[in-house]
Amino acid sequence: MENSGYTNLESVSVESLESIGGMKLLLNVDMGGKKLSQWCQDNAEQVQRLVSENGALLLRGLKVNSSKQFGELLETLFGGPLLEYVYRSTPRTSLKGNVYTATEYSSAEVIPQHNENAYSQSWPNRIGFLCMLPSQTGGATPISDSRYIYQNLPIEIRQKMEEKGIMYVRNYSNVDLPWTEVFQTEDRAEVERYCAQNQLQCEWLDGDRLRTKQVNPAVAFHPQTGEKLWFNQAHLFHVSSLDDEVRKTMVETFGEEYLPRNCFYGDGSPIDERDLELIRELYRESTVRFDWQKHDVMLLDNMLFTHGRESFTGPRKILTGMAHPNSPVAQLDNEKVA
Repeated sequence: MENSGYTNLESVSVESLESIGGMKLLLNVDMGGKKLSQWCQDNAEQVQRLVSENGALLLRGLKVNSSKQFGELLETLFGGPLLEYVYRSTPRTSLKGNVYTATEYSSAEVIPQHNENAYSQSWPNRIGFLCMLPSQTGGATPISDSRYIYQNLPIEIRQKMEEKGIMYVRNYSNVDLPWTEVFQTEDRAEVERYCAQNQLQCEWLDGDRLRTKQVNPAVAFHPQTGEKLWFNQAHLFHVSSLDDEVRKTMVETFGEEYLPRNCFYGDGSPIDERDLELIRELYRESTVRFDWQKHDVMLLDNMLFTHGRESFTGPRKILTGMAHPNSPVAQLDNEKVA
C-alpha cells in the first residue's frame, strides 16, 4: 500500500492498513482540506467498520487540537455518547464532555496491559486515545490481543480461573485512591446504592475507610463475534504485580487483609503467583507498540484489545474517552448459550 492516506475510506479494508509490529493497524489520513468535524461525519461508518473488523485502528493525520474536539470526534466515530468514568481504579483528571486524562501515575511507572474496567461488571466496549503531546522518550501505549492470552494459556490454568472466577478486594484510602474519588461522591448512601446495584460487597471501616469485594468472571464473550476472551485484571490487582521492595513495605504497613488492592480466586483461595507471572509474560510477548505522534488517535475494541503504558521522560499528554457500555443481560445470555 502506498503511504498516501485516504480522503474516502469506502475502499479501505483491514488489509489496506499499514503494519505495526506485524499487526494491520495504521491508517494515514489526508483530510483533503475538510474540517475535522466534517471528515468525521463523512467517514464515521467506514471507521466503525474498520474498528469492528480489526479491533484496533490508529488514525494519523487528523488535526485534533482540544479535548472538546476529541470528545466530539469520539462521539461521531463511535456513534454514541461518551461514558462517565465511575468506579475508578486510577487517578485521572476529568475534562469536559466525559473526556479524561490518561492515568496520572508517575512517569517512571509502567502500567501493565489491561482491558479498561475488566475488574468490574460494567465496562466500555469502545475506548479511544488522543496524543496531545508525545513524551521525549518512551510513553508508548502498547496493545495486546485478548484472544491470544486466552488461547495460549495452559488449559489447566485457564480452566481453574474460568471455573472459580476472580475475587477483587479493594481497601480505599489516601495511599491508593480514596472512595470519594473512586465513586465520585462524598455520600456514603450513594456508594452503598452503587455497590448494591453492581453486586459489590461493601464494608465501612474505622477512619472513614471502605473495603469492597466482588467476584467476576475471568473470561468474557465478545458481544458481536461470540468469541471467548481473557477479560480480567487478576495479574494487575494481585499484590505480586508490585516490585519486591514495594510489596514488602505495603504488607508490613497494612497487612495482607488491608492492602489497597489484591485478588484471589472467587472462593477466596490464593492464586498461584507463578500462574499470574505466566499471564504477564504472555502479555509481554504479544504486545504491539508504536511511538506516539502529535494528533494521533487510537480507537480500540476494549474487549478484543488491552492497552498499557510505558515509562517515559519529559512532558506527555494523552487523553481518553469511552463509549458503548456493555450489556450485562447479553453477557449472561451468552454464558447460558456456552
